Amino acid sequence: MTKHLLTTHAVILAGGRGTRFWPRSRTRTPKQLLNIAGQGSMLQQTVARLAPLAAPQRIWTVTNAEQAVALRKQLPAAARKHVLTEPAGRNTAAAIGLAAIHVRHAAGGDALLAVLPADQFIAQPEKYRQIVRAALDVAREPGRMVVLGIPPTRPETGFGYIERQSESIQAQGTPVFGVRRFTEKPQLGLAKEYVASGNFHWNAGMFFWRVSTFLDALKEFLPATHGLFEELARHIGKRTYAAKLKRVYPQLENISVDYAILERATQQPGAPRVFVIPAEIGWSDIGSWAAVYELLAKHPGENIFAGAGQSLDAEGNFFWSPGKFVAAIGVRDLVVVDTPDALLVCPRERAQDVAKIVKSLEEGKHKKLL
Repeated sequence: MTKHLLTTHAVILAGGRGTRFWPRSRTRTPKQLLNIAGQGSMLQQTVARLAPLAAPQRIWTVTNAEQAVALRKQLPAAARKHVLTEPAGRNTAAAIGLAAIHVRHAAGGDALLAVLPADQFIAQPEKYRQIVRAALDVAREPGRMVVLGIPPTRPETGFGYIERQSESIQAQGTPVFGVRRFTEKPQLGLAKEYVASGNFHWNAGMFFWRVSTFLDALKEFLPATHGLFEELARHIGKRTYAAKLKRVYPQLENISVDYAILERATQQPGAPRVFVIPAEIGWSDIGSWAAVYELLAKHPGENIFAGAGQSLDAEGNFFWSPGKFVAAIGVRDLVVVDTPDALLVCPRERAQDVAKIVKSLEEGKHKKLL
């Protein structure tokens, strides 16, 4: 198959639980299936952005058994039969591998893949599509892997960073850089250096490559996992598939695609195999309630109400209580999220710690609250 005839398929990774969005995000209705910001759920926004790039019948979604039913309801009809359910969580290298063998089977050979998280906010969808087209163009070349890099706006210690090389190539008028290295979440001092240098970007977890490129890299860096997937691939479309999937999946290595493939590929000698495209697209991973506040607040100190409300001598607060009138007096920088069975109250700066509450609820076996 020539590189110009490759069909484009999108793989949406939708298995996360979004524990920092408790009490709204629960096991069966996680963050990606909620309307957090913008129109529709995060998953629906991800699909809508893809509309001009990948037809619904070429959208594949990887999730888990708890979420599969609710997730299907939010997808276009043609994409519902392409929901792939993992029997166990095995991180992103496995999730992408599962999608890759299914796309290869459906396409009857090689294809282009756009791998995207289900739960990100992008304020400039048209610019995003322009950059994705450029990324797919670069990824047509066998062996090339492309990531989108978000220009950092602050020395964030919660994201991975991508260091780019100085020389660039062009794809559809967009600059593309070879990747020098990936760095996991740095300490604050190092993060400040990265931002000041101008050569580092946040890793947003958006990847582009041919199916063959990904599977070849999987064979190179995770040969045991690759072998198990090739074994599973022989059962796609057969009655034996479900039982084989259940047997094979727990044996796969539990590792992210960043560690397993991308980092190792940048450490190999020779010409660059991994490329980064800077993407100023109004991106947010919306990683916590504090991030939602920052996204929605038009000026510092604004109070954000999800429903009706009024404030007196209050500023910088986020109130999610759409069914009740909220009156806020003399409070600063709070997050308040009200659901029928739970109420969250915390300072905005402690919003990341919501995940710790969820962990303690799990340990205490409070299943009704999870």
